Amino acid sequence: MKWLDFLNTISDEPVFKSSLILAGPISREDARRQLSRWVRAGKVIRLRSGVYTLAAPFRKAEPHPFLVANTLKEASYVSMQSGLAHHGLIPEFVPLVTSVTTGRPERVDNKLGSFVFKHVKTSFFYGFRRVAVDTNQNVFLASPEKSLLDLIYLTPRADSVDYLRELRLQHLEVLDWNKMTSLARAASSPKLMRAVKRVRMLFADARHEER
Repeated sequence: MKWLDFLNTISDEPVFKSSLILAGPISREDARRQLSRWVRAGKVIRLRSGVYTLAAPFRKAEPHPFLVANTLKEASYVSMQSGLAHHGLIPEFVPLVTSVTTGRPERVDNKLGSFVFKHVKTSFFYGFRRVAVDTNQNVFLASPEKSLLDLIYLTPRADSVDYLRELRLQHLEVLDWNKMTSLARAASSPKLMRAVKRVRMLFADARHEER
């Protein structure tokens, strides 16, 4: 495959898997060798085994970090601090993209950033949907409620009032309390049920102080 032919095939993809190339008429061995040559030449960036993006001068769109995270690991969705920041529930910039997965936990560092994957059992893998984060870039992202519950679920003693205060949660009016209670109840987790009550208490206290 020639470089221009490859660009015509892949240039609209912010992130792509080698399987997209291997499915073409070129032999698998030749496709792998060609990809390796383009990586060495700086035309293609390897993000992990089997996952790539075009180098900046050649790509039409900058890959959104959430799209990168989704592509790095199947059966995952962006959540926890990354989800909270995206939904405006915490004030801090989050340098890592944190996702929840039914696969093994790991951290992946590459030229596009750092990506952390936290493992949960299959029965807790819910509360997310596919949303648009940029033009033609759709990702699996936890709801505001599930982003918070995932963080509490996966962090020791995160249901304590002190920990919840340290998060400096804001804009809690966007939370659907019935939905969050249902999500917590579905997990059969006393920890999450305690946390929901305490977050509601903090929200009530903040509303009282505003008056």
